[in-house]
Amino acid sequence: MKRTISLYTILLFLMVIASCKKDDFNYPEGQVGISKITYFPILTMAGADIVAVPKGGTYTDPGVTAVEGTAELEVKVAGSVNTAANGVYTLEYSAVNKDGFAASVSRTVVVYTTDATAAAHDLSGNYARNTNGSIATWTRIAPGVYKVFNPGGAPGTSLTVIAINPTGYVIDIPEQAAPSDGSPTSSAMEDYSGMPTTYKWQIVNPGYGPAVRTFVKQ
Repeated sequence: MKRTISLYTILLFLMVIASCKKDDFNYPEGQVGISKITYFPILTMAGADIVAVPKGGTYTDPGVTAVEGTAELEVKVAGSVNTAANGVYTLEYSAVNKDGFAASVSRTVVVYTTDATAAAHDLSGNYARNTNGSIATWTRIAPGVYKVFNPGGAPGTSLTVIAINPTGYVIDIPEQAAPSDGSPTSSAMEDYSGMPTTYKWQIVNPGYGPAVRTFVKQ
C-alpha cells in the first residue's frame, strides 16, 4: 500500500512540473510548430478587366502586380493584342510562389471598328428571352462594344461575353474565350431589328444547344 501511494505521489509531482513549463512560441520564421506557412500568390490587376481599343489605336497594358505575403513576385503574361485586327483578345497574368503554388487573373482586350450608324445606338439594357422571360443584360463599354451577361437566356447561368454592333443593326459575338469562364464562345444566325429592340442569335458554346434564341427589350 505504501509503495502504491509513493508511485502516485511521483506521478503527481511530474505532472505539476510539466504544467509549470512555459510553452515555447518562438518558432522559426515561416513555421508554426512543425507546420510550414505558405503564402499563396495574390494578384492585383490595375485598370479594367475588359478594355476596348479602336482598330489602329494603341493598347498600353495597365499591368498586374503579385505578392507572396509581403514579398513581390514576378508576373508572367501569356497572350498578345493585335490592334491592327478586330477581335477579342485574352491576356493571362500568372505568378508562382516559392512553394510552387500558382495563381492567375485575365484581362479581355477588344479591338473594334464601329461606324456612325452603330455608334449612334445604345443597346444597353435588359432583354427578356421570349420562351422563358430569362434576362440578358447588355452593358456598353465603348461605341458598338458591349458586355453581355446571360447571352443565351439560360436561367442560372454565369456566362458573360463580348458582343459587337459594328454597323447599323448588325450584331454578333466574335469568337472569344468568354471573360466569365474562358469557354470558347461565338454566335451564328444573328438577326436584329427595331426600336424597341428585338434580336435573335444562336450561341455557339459547348454548354449550349443549337436553338436560335429570341430576345425583346424590356
